[in-house]
Amino acid sequence: MEKKTIIAGGGLVLNDQQEILMIFRRGKWDLPKGKLDPGETIEACAEREIKEETGLTEVIVGRKLSVTHHTYFDTYLQEEVIKETHWFLMQAPGKQTLVPQTEEDITEIRWVAEKDREACLANSYDTIVSLIREWESE
Repeated sequence: MEKKTIIAGGGLVLNDQQEILMIFRRGKWDLPKGKLDPGETIEACAEREIKEETGLTEVIVGRKLSVTHHTYFDTYLQEEVIKETHWFLMQAPGKQTLVPQTEEDITEIRWVAEKDREACLANSYDTIVSLIREWESE
């Protein structure tokens, strides 16, 4: 049986110091992302999800970085699905308060400086590591 594909939008969000916004969810460092709602553009989805998961009130959606695919078990659908995530480079200007969306199992949010990046990436997902490496090499 062919797996269902879930479309999602997410962001590699940078602050004014060029630190990356990372979330800690279910034991791993990740980037904020979430499912596309009916009638929503992928850019609007990415912006909404970043705000919902992190508490940011202002984000500027920039260019598309990449599209990643990974499989996971969807507890709502009770089946294994493919998540297709469209990633955008984003800016979060100024000093904004970060609030983890605990109902999404996010326990920590951190602005990660370049010198601290490797420690987080050592405990992250391959797709996230690849996305950040691609961005770093530009």
